[in-house]
Amino acid sequence: MASGTGAMPAGAKQSVISDFGAITSVEGAGERPDRSLRYRVLFSVTKAAATPDKINPSLEKVARFLNLLGADGVRPAPGDVVVIVHGPATPIVVDDAAYAKTTGNSMNPNLALIGALTRAGVSVRVCSQALVGNKIAPATVDKVVHVDVSALTTMASLQLRGWALIPD
Repeated sequence: MASGTGAMPAGAKQSVISDFGAITSVEGAGERPDRSLRYRVLFSVTKAAATPDKINPSLEKVARFLNLLGADGVRPAPGDVVVIVHGPATPIVVDDAAYAKTTGNSMNPNLALIGALTRAGVSVRVCSQALVGNKIAPATVDKVVHVDVSALTTMASLQLRGWALIPD
């Protein structure tokens, strides 16, 4: 699938998140999004992109999920889609200066996608324990990202409340 950094295949489209998470309609594909369901989904984002100048593929998957739902007229309520970032992926939530210090790449290519996701109602969060483990100052976390006590407690709490977990 194409991302915001490359050309989209013919027929690809985005219905909710512009420029990210391209989808392509496939004739006769089954198991369509169900408008009668409440989509409460938790994405665990732990893996880093292959190189720090690329958008994190697990974060891009969140945009693709929203675009797939949106193509069938399904829009989760604000806060019903949650992203928890932890592990090696943790630097994707920091400002450009901190990203440069952590990765050597002059700008964080994930910030535009994080902004688009939050504008679409996604709650983007980062594990405070992962910040400490990666030696990242909480003050450098992008202002639209919430700092949670831990990814472990976020994942346990939300799953116990009915969120479906999608790991990366």
